[in-house]
Amino acid sequence: MNEPKININVMPGAQMNGYVKEQNNYFGNVQKIESGSEAETNPIVDAEEVKTTESVQPATIKQERNEELFHFVHPELDETEAWRIHDAVKRVVANYRVSDICAYLKELKQKGKLLLPSNPSQMYAELKRLGMPTGEGFSDKNFSNSYTK
Repeated sequence: MNEPKININVMPGAQMNGYVKEQNNYFGNVQKIESGSEAETNPIVDAEEVKTTESVQPATIKQERNEELFHFVHPELDETEAWRIHDAVKRVVANYRVSDICAYLKELKQKGKLLLPSNPSQMYAELKRLGMPTGEGFSDKNFSNSYTK
């Protein structure tokens, strides 16, 4: 079976995540290479030989982001770690149920990475800002019940 070749681009300092859906259907940060293209004729380079041309500084990251940092990140964390927590919470909020979101927030609190408010409506408003759905199963009442457990 002749599988298509793919080219995966990874940003400096990023982790590579690849997902394959069925056979020959690639999604994520994956691009198919057409036969006869320049990329196909170049030899594959080992990961050890790849060098980044510039390093990404936290100040650069701050300038590139147009959104506000998650409000409940612990203030003692450095900026890079705070943005990692922000991205992780944003990913969980977009993909999981309310009970899983609350469990993840409590886990981060136990690790000392978040300061959780005692009022669930403040956290609910912040999670809505990060992209939590507001449909069935994601109401303020349902969130409050899971948050206080």
